[in-house]
Amino acid sequence: MGIHHIQTPLMPEVISGLSIGDEVLLSGTIYTARDQAHSRLCALLDGGEALPMDLSGTIIYFAGPTPTPPGKAVGSVGPTTSGRMDAFSPKLIRAGLKGMIGKGSRSQEVIEAMKSHGAIYFAATGGAGALIAQRIKSSTCIAYQELGPEAIYKMEVRDFPLVVAIDSKGENLYIKGPEGHRVRSAKST
Repeated sequence: MGIHHIQTPLMPEVISGLSIGDEVLLSGTIYTARDQAHSRLCALLDGGEALPMDLSGTIIYFAGPTPTPPGKAVGSVGPTTSGRMDAFSPKLIRAGLKGMIGKGSRSQEVIEAMKSHGAIYFAATGGAGALIAQRIKSSTCIAYQELGPEAIYKMEVRDFPLVVAIDSKGENLYIKGPEGHRVRSAKST
């Protein structure tokens, strides 16, 4: 099985080649955005206006970085609960978003959009924001600076550790993982 080393932008053949539970080391450009930024992005789409970044093949990390300490690219930047973006994600997926990073499961509407448009959802380790920050090589605010940590940041990452939580076929580790554990536990008793 091994670890998959992947690059951004995400290409369809890379997305379709990943399955739930796969370990990934991601390198390239990602963007951070949380609730308020997602709301603004969707309002721009609704108004037919340009977004501050091209969504084609893009990954959005559901995170808000803490202030940057001297000599570092970014402060701690752990994942936030992804369900808070569920109201916005289908629209962004339809507009070209191909990957999302966060923690926790997603709604069925998000999963259906992922299946229809070939997108993927990665889980990052909650509580490990300081360790994750070591994989971020640069960070620049590109939109909504007034939102502070909820602004949109463009980040360059190298070997960012992730697990495929929901794949482009709609398989869900948050469901299959516990089911597999119950099966293994039943066999061992």
